[in-house]
Amino acid sequence: MTMNIPVDSTVPRSTRYNSGMIWLHWVTALLVLALFLSAEIWEFTEKGGALRNGLKALHYGAGIILFAVFVLRLVWRMASLKTLPEEEKGVLGLMAKAVHYLLYFGLAAQISLGFLWRWSQGKPVDFFGLFSIPDLIGISPDYRHLLGDMHSLLAWIIIGAATLHAVAAIFHHTVLKDGVLMKMMPGR
Repeated sequence: MTMNIPVDSTVPRSTRYNSGMIWLHWVTALLVLALFLSAEIWEFTEKGGALRNGLKALHYGAGIILFAVFVLRLVWRMASLKTLPEEEKGVLGLMAKAVHYLLYFGLAAQISLGFLWRWSQGKPVDFFGLFSIPDLIGISPDYRHLLGDMHSLLAWIIIGAATLHAVAAIFHHTVLKDGVLMKMMPGR
């Protein structure tokens, strides 16, 4: 099934991200949203219930996928440095760069905290029943609450930064009409 999304033809191909960067961006966005929603929703479900356990299984599995996508995204970005679109200049460019760094470092920290928190509970990180990643460093259960609080707080910071990122892209598209949003939209 092919999804055709209109692409602004006034944005030259050379100013767009390559298809790998675009794909990895949107997969990351969907995974972050799924991870956030699964964690928020399970808080309102019955402890030990099927829905809660299913949401947790989804969360752990999607977390492992996010780790793999994040590593691939970093490698792909490094390999694509010469072909990336020109960065925006001025204050808006500085703000964009700051939010991008916050998202990249935030995701790296969040993924790490997720693994550490699970291991501090004395449990492996399970991938949909196919395999598990055991505690590789022997994290103490004494850190369980601290790691959980940090993981939860950072989730909200990432969602806030991602929202700011999306609002800025829409602002560029609707107000500035400068083609910034179209750099990351799938197209031909």
